[in-house]
This record gives sequence, C-alpha cells and structure tokens, in this order.
Amino acid sequence: MRRPDLAAVFRAAAVTGVVHAVDLDTGAEVGVGSDEPVVLSSVFKLPLLVEFYRQAEAGLLDPAERCEVAAGGRTEGPTGLAAMLDAATLSLRDLAFLMISVSDNAAADVLAARVGLDAVNGMLAKLGLTDTWVEHDCRGLLAALAADLGEAAEPLDPRTLGRLRVLDPARTNRSTPREMTRLLRMVWRDEAAGPESCAAIRRLLSLQVWPHRLASGFPYDDVVVSGKTGSLPTIRNEVGVVEYPDGGRYAVAVFTRSIGTAQHQPRADAAIGTVARAAVDHLRAP
Repeated sequence: MRRPDLAAVFRAAAVTGVVHAVDLDTGAEVGVGSDEPVVLSSVFKLPLLVEFYRQAEAGLLDPAERCEVAAGGRTEGPTGLAAMLDAATLSLRDLAFLMISVSDNAAADVLAARVGLDAVNGMLAKLGLTDTWVEHDCRGLLAALAADLGEAAEPLDPRTLGRLRVLDPARTNRSTPREMTRLLRMVWRDEAAGPESCAAIRRLLSLQVWPHRLASGFPYDDVVVSGKTGSLPTIRNEVGVVEYPDGGRYAVAVFTRSIGTAQHQPRADAAIGTVARAAVDHLRAP
C-alpha cells in the first residue's frame, strides 16, 4: 500500500507535527519525524504511572495506601483534585486514576512525590528509553511557565514563545514519538512490568475521558482507544493504543505544535485523530 502523506494532515490543520505508529504484534511501523525530540507536557504522567506500578510490584509502596490531600497548597489545574476546594483522602491507586483519566495535576504531583522523579528516569534508562527524560512534576512545569511568561497577557503573543522553557525539549519533559510507542508496546506486551501491573496500567489508560484527539479518529463502539493527552501553549499531544475487534493492536504517538497561541485548538485536536487513523489504516492494509 502506498505510504500515507501524514505531513499533509498536519499542514491542513495549520500545525507542525510528528507521529509514529507501530503494530504491537508484527513490529510494522510508519511515521514522520519519529525520532525528533518532543515536549511531553502531561504525557510525562505515563512513565510516572509505569514506575508507580513497578514500585508497587517490588513492594516499595502499597497502591491502597491512603493519602491525605490538603485543601491548600495543591498543584493548580482545571480537573480533578486540582480544581476541588476541600481536603480529600484517596488511595495512591485512585490518585493514579485521576492523574490519567482527567489528567489531574494535583494527583500527579502527590504520586510524583511518593515515587520520585529520579526513580522514573532510572526506570526509563533501564528500559532503554534514553531519549526520554522527566525534568519536572506538574508544579515545576507550571512554575517554569509562569516565570518565563512574566506579565504576558492571554492570548499569548507569538513573540513570547521562544523564551518558554516548557516548549523547548532540551529544557523540559521530553521524549520522541518512537520511544513513546516503545513504552506503550512494552506495557501491552507485559514487558514494562509484570502482567498484573501492566494490566492495571492498561486499564487506567482505557479510562481516559477525552474523545477529541486520538479517539476522534476511531469513532466505533468496537474499537478501544486507550491513551494519555498533553497540552501546553501551542502544544497538543496524545499517545495511546488502538485495539480492533479482530485482534489488531497499534501504538500511536502524535505530537503537534500550532502556529496560533489560542487556548482552544480544535483543528490541532482533530489532526491528532486524523493522522493516527491514516497511520493505523496503513498498517492494517493487506
């Protein structure tokens, strides 16, 4: 089958982008810019989740451990505990659920403090993901963004983007599309941790609520899309796995950057689903 023009999908949506897709069982792959460094944004919560379950498996923590999350001092964010007003007590594994399902920044940072970012990076190195690095938790990301923005007003002036460290892969949480699909492949093949831990990770990724990016390319009741999104000014990302009823399984990682600085980027969101579908269709073609 003729290779799809994935770059054209990005151009049509007025974004730049890179993508990598791989058949989890055969290893067949397709992509554009698959080894280019990219900004993870909230996609860093995926390796954090993997290390959380590896530590649970090793007996270093109890997933059912109860955590008091005070009303004050939480990491900011628009969802989950980050947006709630009262103190809460949840288990570590329920914090992991909030971190993945609604990308809760406060829940993620409680887990990050318990697990340790050094441990996350050590795990990535052990798995051979040498181009992936977690520099900051959510609080660190937001602090760097606020410091670099200063008094800049919304919407952002495009001339301010160059000074934002969170948009520079060399100075923030980073990876490549290929390494993210490698991590997903290891999770789906029970290689990132033991079978029970990988099953728990897969379950949480399947509970992500956002339908407007990767899942928009596969609007069928019998196709399961599991993933993790990420967003920052001009950045719209998602990595995930698409599973068909015939047993076909495909890991996809899409990272985009828009020209405009508006908070809402529906064309960029839709492009993630469109390019993922084109890549998976190519891999599924006879």
